[in-house]
Amino acid sequence: MIIRVRSPEGMHRVEVGLNDTLRILLEKLAPLMRAPTADAIVLTRDARGQEILAEFECSLVSLGLKHGDMVFANVAASARPSAEPNESNNTAVGTTQAPRESAMRVQQDAVDCELEHESGLIPRPRDTMCTHGARAMCEYCLPIEPYDAAYLEEHNIKHMSFQAYLRKVLSDHKIRGDISGAVPANFALPLEEPEYGVRPKCPGAHAPWPAGICSKCQPSAVTLQRQPFRMVDNVEFASRSVVDTLLEFWRVSRCQRFGLMYGRYEVSRDVPLGVKAVVEAVYEPSQGCEEDGVRVNVGPELDAEIARADAAAAACGMQLVGMVFTDLTPAAEPGKVLYRRHADSYFMTSLECRLAAYMQEQRPSACRWARAGRFGSKFVTCCVSGNADGGIDITAWQVSNSAQAMHRADLVVPSSVPSKMCVQEATATRYVPDVFYRYINEYKLSVTANAKPAFPIEYLLVTLTHGFPLEPHPAFRATEPFAVENRQHVHNVQTLGALKRHIVGALDSSERLALVLADFHLLVYMFGLDLLGAEEVAMIGRVVSEPMEAAQRAEELMAMSGWQTLVLMLREAADSELDPRGSVAAGSSAAGSSAAGTSATSSSAPAAAVSEPWACRHCTFVNEGSATSCEMCALPQD
Repeated sequence: MIIRVRSPEGMHRVEVGLNDTLRILLEKLAPLMRAPTADAIVLTRDARGQEILAEFECSLVSLGLKHGDMVFANVAASARPSAEPNESNNTAVGTTQAPRESAMRVQQDAVDCELEHESGLIPRPRDTMCTHGARAMCEYCLPIEPYDAAYLEEHNIKHMSFQAYLRKVLSDHKIRGDISGAVPANFALPLEEPEYGVRPKCPGAHAPWPAGICSKCQPSAVTLQRQPFRMVDNVEFASRSVVDTLLEFWRVSRCQRFGLMYGRYEVSRDVPLGVKAVVEAVYEPSQGCEEDGVRVNVGPELDAEIARADAAAAACGMQLVGMVFTDLTPAAEPGKVLYRRHADSYFMTSLECRLAAYMQEQRPSACRWARAGRFGSKFVTCCVSGNADGGIDITAWQVSNSAQAMHRADLVVPSSVPSKMCVQEATATRYVPDVFYRYINEYKLSVTANAKPAFPIEYLLVTLTHGFPLEPHPAFRATEPFAVENRQHVHNVQTLGALKRHIVGALDSSERLALVLADFHLLVYMFGLDLLGAEEVAMIGRVVSEPMEAAQRAEELMAMSGWQTLVLMLREAADSELDPRGSVAAGSSAAGSSAAGTSATSSSAPAAAVSEPWACRHCTFVNEGSATSCEMCALPQD
């Protein structure tokens, strides 16, 4: 007899005998569905999968199946092959295992695990329409879901939180409330990131791309629309000094500045099931600064600097949460800046949008409800610019998952018009699907337009809120800040001499030492010297992360051998050996004594040539005689 089997791969007709068991049917069905084993197939009588056939040793006739009957089959989630991993993705979430297995092993952020334990229901007070008692509820006072459209519109919430969006998706699968438990068996993971590139391993019988393509591996047309959710809802700066330190560079040099924000993710109670990024410090990598922008070399050099800053942040229980840059132009009126970013010009440029997509793609957000083990990114971007009143304001945003997918597929490129993003032209190795976007025309009608050659970048942006705490309690609370890295342009240099003055001068008191160590820039510089062991680094991190016990942790640190070695080295070394300004004299005297010793030892040897120190004509910094360019401003001697 013939049993019809409907599966995601299509309709199959399997010929079996009258006495064959269910296991024989599954074994014949496995190669047709490309299942790894027969046990990986889930067979049901109905399309909803409610009545599962699991009596493997029973005959088909005893199970009530006869010639021409139809059953439904699917491959179990734990046995489905996963998508090919992207080597550039974070290995913590990029996985080569099956989706369900990767979901069980993925390490989500602590804030996501905390929010999964909450129901997310929004309580409502008793309404005037309620006619029941005090301990009862009705449709007017029942708690509502965090994704309720009326509630979001009433409270002017343009984008719901990611956890609220996840609850909305899971509600279609009858999963509500606390979702911290294990993923249900044979449950198809609901979240999947958009993919606009050609499918790498197509099951079709043709040569791989670019030699061949079919409807199975060809990406569908892209219709851009506003993303209904956001991965982070609010950016909170731990104190105003975090932003003031960044602005100090612009006030002195009138050049723009770029920085990486370090902090942590916490629960935000401003929106249902919200997440906020708390920024504790800003690290400024090597960059070229101009009055109209910055130049950052994205590559191995930047990755090495980020790795050093990541190590210092990880010791303090923090991580990289975003990036920030300035776009300030002084106005004619003193104390005012120009209002350049507004509705009639642009909010973000296409180049900034492309950089945000790159940074978000490098730092995906782990999610156990996603098939790839990752979904979106919590990496945020902030811009410090002028507002309508001529003051300085901050805007925070992210790019959507569609923007990340378009960057991943190399479909877009920045344009010369700041508010427009260009769509790439198709080549022999780049497939570009049709891209559309919808807008409201002058007749108040929704119109679909072709995104080629360019489209507004507003379709790729997700706006966030920002602010400062009413009662700030920053983790980095040093009263005498250490020099900020990579600020040679304004004569602000990190040296061992400055480290000695900070550390040695605070050794008489554990409270004072704890306060000195609570400086992110000092920690990055000190850890980069590779003079401290893992135990000392961990203890310094506890000094920062445990402010109530900082003095006690500082005392424990002073008793460690690695710390004592660092202090001894700083104490014994002269300031001239630690400070570049003093190294000139030290180098000259050393060279002079060396020359004198050489001539006294051997009269036949020529006297050693001693180069005279020279002052830079650009910044007046005194350099060593052997230097051909200025150590301060990097300009040539001549």
